[in-house]
Amino acid sequence: MTEIDLGQRFVTGGESELEEIINLYGEKLLRYATAILCDYHEAENVVQEVFLSAYQKRSTFDGDNLSAWLYKITYNRSLNQLKKHKLFYFSEVRNEAVVPTGDTGLSEETLRAFKRLRPKERALLYARIMEEQSYNELSHSTGCSPSALRKQYERAKKKMAGYLTAEHKGKESIHEYI
Repeated sequence: MTEIDLGQRFVTGGESELEEIINLYGEKLLRYATAILCDYHEAENVVQEVFLSAYQKRSTFDGDNLSAWLYKITYNRSLNQLKKHKLFYFSEVRNEAVVPTGDTGLSEETLRAFKRLRPKERALLYARIMEEQSYNELSHSTGCSPSALRKQYERAKKKMAGYLTAEHKGKESIHEYI
């Protein structure tokens, strides 16, 4: 059973197709939403809304690229969630935001630097690095051209490297005084 077959069955299908899609994409979308929101519990709610919305609007889906369609819904819902809380930049995110460090595969330093990025930058880096999505796939979910995404990716990578370098230098100067 291919993704295209599942996508086409989902258009006219019912709860069994929804269950297949949840089993296939649930964890991936949860990690993606968590990367954007930096809050695992909010990401769980967003992903539930994504599946509910996808199920309710399945008749409008063309059945071709289920993965891109679900990632696009997740991306938009995650950004809308941030807008609701007026948290477009991580510096404004509550300190108590919950990100399960065991599930990320990132060091604490990397995670702190990652959280300093804007949500769109986090989404792009996460999708390219952790999910290994191509620029064409990302183009479907973000609505940006592949060439624009390449440039944004390079800028986000450079920004992330700067945050990591600054954090590393900060630790070195602390150790000099101890």
